[in-house]
Amino acid sequence: MIDIVNQINATHREIGNRPVAAGEGRSLLLRRAYDAVIEDVWSACTDPDRISRWLAPIEGDLRLGGTFQLKDNAGGEILRCEEPHLIKVTWALGEGMGTELEVRLARGDDGGTVLELEHAAPAEIVDEMARTYGPGATIGIGCGWDLALLGLDLFLHGTTFDPATWGDTSEEKEFAARSCRAWGPVIQAAWGTSDDDIAAAIAFAEQHYAPEATGGDNR
Repeated sequence: MIDIVNQINATHREIGNRPVAAGEGRSLLLRRAYDAVIEDVWSACTDPDRISRWLAPIEGDLRLGGTFQLKDNAGGEILRCEEPHLIKVTWALGEGMGTELEVRLARGDDGGTVLELEHAAPAEIVDEMARTYGPGATIGIGCGWDLALLGLDLFLHGTTFDPATWGDTSEEKEFAARSCRAWGPVIQAAWGTSDDDIAAAIAFAEQHYAPEATGGDNR
């Protein structure tokens, strides 16, 4: 069983501005602590076999300057790799959709690990998506990363699951729905979006990630 409320509340979420190679950028930042030593979390984020057990199968030349491709997901180039603290890659889902992903690890005071995931994209891409799809597009991306960080936590605690299908259960759909709601006020605080637009954005993202989930709040 997943403790959905505690899992939602375990992650800090924010929207900011972060330069990318192309210039001005916008970013989503997620931060959470894991009850695992930094070497274990680093291995889970960089070892191909372990990545496939919580995120997706991965292939490529997995070294600094090499490339990677996640099955049915993003691919890119490995820009920085500083064990056990930092990995930075380009993250492309299609032509003209290049973004940058940075994962930072730090030792926690309790012997665990604090992970920061920052996904940055050129400002013009983010702004165009917001104009076309509303803030729901950003909420959806944030929800996707929430699901990934939940998968990492389950994996580090020894839970066996298929990352390609585990999101089909009612538990994971309810987690996804609550994640969408958690991102709502973050987007609103960053962009001053109206209550009506945020409500529509949450509904848009929930329909994609959790069409059958119902009810609940984040408390």
